[in-house]
Order: sequence, then C-alpha cells, then structure tokens
Amino acid sequence: MKVNRIGDQLFYRCPCGDVHAAIVGGPGQKWTWNGDTEKPTFTPSMLVTSGHYVTRKAGEELSCWCTYAKENPEENLPFGCYRCHSYVRDGVVEFLNDCTHALAGQKVPLGEWSR
Repeated sequence: MKVNRIGDQLFYRCPCGDVHAAIVGGPGQKWTWNGDTEKPTFTPSMLVTSGHYVTRKAGEELSCWCTYAKENPEENLPFGCYRCHSYVRDGVVEFLNDCTHALAGQKVPLGEWSR
C-alpha cells in the first residue's frame, strides 16, 4: 500500500523525506483521487511548505527554522525550511522545478507506506 487513509485524508511518504496529506473528501475537499492505494493520482498538484516558504498574511512576521538553526547551532534539527511541489500520477511523484530539495525536476515512484 502506497497511501494510508484516515477519514477524509490520504497520507503518503514522499520521496523528499516528509509525509504529505491530501484531503479527498468532506466539506474541505481539496484534491481528487483515483481511488487506487497502489498507484494513486491526486489532482491538482501538491504544494507543501515549511518555515519561510509558508505564505503569510501581509505584515505578518514569523521566525523560521533557518533562523532558529542559525541561532541554535548546537541543536541537530531533523527539519528545516523547504518547498515540495509535485504531481502524484499513477504512483509516481513528479517533482516540479520550484522544489527546494535535490529531487526538483525528477520523477520518483512512491514507496510503501510505513509508520
């Protein structure tokens, strides 16, 4: 199984290293899903952001993980600021060029779901 369904959300372990979720039912539905847990397709694209890549309201200033890591170099943080933008089609993640990780522009099959 490539995705794990909990209620109206589907979770998958993205090859970028993070777990992403798609809301596929209910009043807040954002994505359509082909119903296949082995070769899922979600539309539209998936955009996941963290830290300073998160869209903020005008005038809103928030610290980000990059700033925190710079201010606390003794901590080995397992996360950071990033942007992962992709299409998931037939169980393959098609990373768009605006991703901030090394998989930008590549196509990578989804792995098995594991907890």
